[in-house]
Amino acid sequence: MSARDQLLVVIDPVARRTDGESVRIARDVLGAGAAVRVCLPDGPEDFAKALARRGARRLVVVGDDRALLRAVGTLHRERDLAGSALSVVPVGAAQTLARSLGVPSGAVAAARAVLEGAERRLDLLVDDSDGVVLGDLRIPPVGAAEAGDGSLAAATSTVEGHAWLRTCQSFVRTLAARPARVATPPGPVPARLRVEADGVTLVDLDQPVEGVVVTAGDGGGLAQVEVRPSSVGAEAAPLRVRARTVTISGADFRYRADAVVAGPVRTRTWTVRPRAWGLTLPR
Repeated sequence: MSARDQLLVVIDPVARRTDGESVRIARDVLGAGAAVRVCLPDGPEDFAKALARRGARRLVVVGDDRALLRAVGTLHRERDLAGSALSVVPVGAAQTLARSLGVPSGAVAAARAVLEGAERRLDLLVDDSDGVVLGDLRIPPVGAAEAGDGSLAAATSTVEGHAWLRTCQSFVRTLAARPARVATPPGPVPARLRVEADGVTLVDLDQPVEGVVVTAGDGGGLAQVEVRPSSVGAEAAPLRVRARTVTISGADFRYRADAVVAGPVRTRTWTVRPRAWGLTLPR
């Protein structure tokens, strides 16, 4: 049996908790087409140990975007990306990154792509703290209002089944149903950042910007950089360039790298590593 037919299937604990049925389906499909060794890590340390002990087996991650990021980040820190072909079966709520990379949605389709697909080498953005970006990074990150909605939903779900807490919950919902008396929160405040692409300054601190997006390439060795200057009156045209190295600096800022919000930092440099990692995708 070839190494391609031997799989190490690492199932993220979040996937096991949130969608056990999709996990079961993925295991059944993979097990029908290859020799499968299943690993059920309890946390990041177990996850890293499983990857280190995979031997010649192909790595398959069953989980959401954060599990995919954890796998690539771990392999990068171990300097083991060049010889590894990674596969993923997306399970969980956060699948935007996997889909943007071309991974099929649905446990059956994604598992079949693992068995029948081909490796595609992709560029990787690596920052000066050894963090990785597979898709894109954005400044500013997702607004706090969106995160707050999710936190509220999670908090209220934990009180189900407790009579006295349900009374409080009912009261809170009554208040929430009343018409809002406060103004809609304003949008993101323009930031003052210096954005440099391959050493060339695109915008400096005297030009406020509404947003910056840096997208890892598809194997060509250049990232796509888009800067949206802030404007008064007529909308300012975004600046778009391609570069190998992008440096952003200024007052403390946060950024969203794929599914993770990081910072605050005052300066950060991202460099493209051409064709640094491989992902199994449909032929």
